[in-house]
Amino acid sequence: MKSPPLFLGWVLSYKTGLWTGIGDPMANKLHHWINGQKVDGVGGNYGEVFNPATGEIASRVPFADAKQVDEAIRSAQAAFPAWSATPPIQRARVMFRFKALIEDNIDEIAALVSSEHGKTLDDARGSTTRGLEVVEFACGIPHLLKGEFTEQVGTNVDSYSVRQSVGICVGITPFNFPAMIPLWMFPLAVACGNTFILKPSEKDPSCPLRLAELFKEAGGPDGVLNVINGDKTVVDALLTDPRVDAVSFVGSTPI
Repeated sequence: MKSPPLFLGWVLSYKTGLWTGIGDPMANKLHHWINGQKVDGVGGNYGEVFNPATGEIASRVPFADAKQVDEAIRSAQAAFPAWSATPPIQRARVMFRFKALIEDNIDEIAALVSSEHGKTLDDARGSTTRGLEVVEFACGIPHLLKGEFTEQVGTNVDSYSVRQSVGICVGITPFNFPAMIPLWMFPLAVACGNTFILKPSEKDPSCPLRLAELFKEAGGPDGVLNVINGDKTVVDALLTDPRVDAVSFVGSTPI
């Protein structure tokens, strides 16, 4: 595939396979990812995504309202029973396919990171590869989920342990590693049979959204991985919802 004259400030459209300027209308239609499909923003609350090469507004990302946060949680809740009951070996097959898709699309992923964050392409590829290492680790989930049994830990006492899915997990990630840190979170969580809601940084959300599409392409069922965009209001709504069972967070106090 022919590269653009300058990487920074361009984005690779995975719809057309063409490089387009980041200020192009083709490149500025962002969305949420709920129940396995793109969901447009409602209510008119948006954040601005800047082109780090020029400082200009490149696109606008919709901020979820309370209804869309609830929709994402209900989607994850509905998907949990079947996904958690799926044998680990079948979940591992999804992770193997997901790993292969990331490898096949790593140049596109790096271009998305570069176009919104400003990393060089080599740096963006490198950080994506570090995230990919966690996906590789998650492929071994059938072994990692094995329980333990120990005889005679005390007089006439045996002990055993089992590993079970937790439920709905939420990940809140920062702007500095839009591929690596989400990949540190959701692959292991979903491989363990949980469902996941990712709230990426509103400064560079395109890469996490693309990862969600690749996860579905790998065979991830609808509702297992959801991505909603927003600011502190969305974060607070996720943190305080009693249906959320676990939270992973990387960021600062204002978030």
